[in-house]
Amino acid sequence: MTTKRPSFTDQEALDFHSQPHAGKISMVPTKPMGTQRDLSLAYSPGVAVPVLAIAEDEDRAYDYTAKGNMVAVISNGTAILGLGNLGPMASKPVMEGKSVLFKRFADIDSFDVEVSTTDVE
Repeated sequence: MTTKRPSFTDQEALDFHSQPHAGKISMVPTKPMGTQRDLSLAYSPGVAVPVLAIAEDEDRAYDYTAKGNMVAVISNGTAILGLGNLGPMASKPVMEGKSVLFKRFADIDSFDVEVSTTDVE
């Protein structure tokens, strides 16, 4: 039994990744950000309160940050899905794609991180 692969042109693939906004992921606030008070709670001075709570007990990071539902998808671009070593920036569309899969199938948020090194240390 063979599986039929979706067909598309190179231009359709490029358009998909570039329009209407470049890339496949974005950051969306989970809290309201419409007022000065909201912004003061989100950043300074309000952010100091959870900072101090976490400094006292690091496990509180799971209560006050996205730590419990966030992962990093990291690549140096040396093994890009059968394409080989094309460098970190060339791996970015794949890393964004992996981030989208985490969100779609497991509701896990992620950030892609591309690093310019082959040194494992």
